[in-house]
Amino acid sequence: MKDGIHPNYVETKVTCGCGNSFLTRSTQAELKVDICNVCHPFYTGKLKYVDTAGRIEKFQKKFGEAGYASLTRKAKTRPPVEAES
Repeated sequence: MKDGIHPNYVETKVTCGCGNSFLTRSTQAELKVDICNVCHPFYTGKLKYVDTAGRIEKFQKKFGEAGYASLTRKAKTRPPVEAES
């Protein structure tokens, strides 16, 4: 290996948005993450929406009042097919 071209591999403190922190190793001294194994729904089994910049509320406000269009739409009717003689 060539000398001087590889980054330093140091001990890293990882901090999650939920407050959990742990140590690992990386090329950066500190990492901040939004979600970790303590608060991720896959590991906890609890349903949790990870909302970024109010996107869920914006979607519900825009489409929540209208309901489902497929439930309010009438079924299409086909014209009768004439039999060939």
